[in-house]
Amino acid sequence: MDDHLKETKIDSALVYDGSFLKVIKDTVRLPNGNAATREYIPHPGAVVILPVLDNGRLLLERQYRYPVGQVFIEFPAGKIDPGEDPLVCAKRELLEETGYTATDWKFVCKIHNAIAYSDESLDIYIARGLTAGERKLDEEEFLDVFDCTPQELTSWVRSGQITDVKTIIGSFWLEKILSGGWQPIGR
Repeated sequence: MDDHLKETKIDSALVYDGSFLKVIKDTVRLPNGNAATREYIPHPGAVVILPVLDNGRLLLERQYRYPVGQVFIEFPAGKIDPGEDPLVCAKRELLEETGYTATDWKFVCKIHNAIAYSDESLDIYIARGLTAGERKLDEEEFLDVFDCTPQELTSWVRSGQITDVKTIIGSFWLEKILSGGWQPIGR
């Protein structure tokens, strides 16, 4: 049904190959027959964890993000390793970043956060039945872990104190799930 909107790859070139990011420049055939270029960043995907403590409080992180030069409030998240199952990644990232493990995991949704310039997608999971343990941060990772109420999270989103898109979307889903209005869609 959408064939009249599709673009077809004619040629592709790797224009930047860094240790973390790559940039691809494709030549495409547009629906009207003309050619155009498309530059994008391929990404292996990532996960976002919405950790809910037994007392109803939420686990969040404060982390400095170099590209925008500031500390952000975020849900735990991380990049999927090659061949890694997204749920396995979510469990690994929750433990590494917060020290917590969870006994109850539910898939919430998949989001595409940068469709104009990347194929990155993020799988969002809600984690319950949390048990505290020791963090296992990566060598180059520095972050603070704290907890807050769902109401505090919502007020920070509304006031603009939280601008990270994965955290905003996660907060909206959590609000619906915790009120009983929505159920995680599962897999």
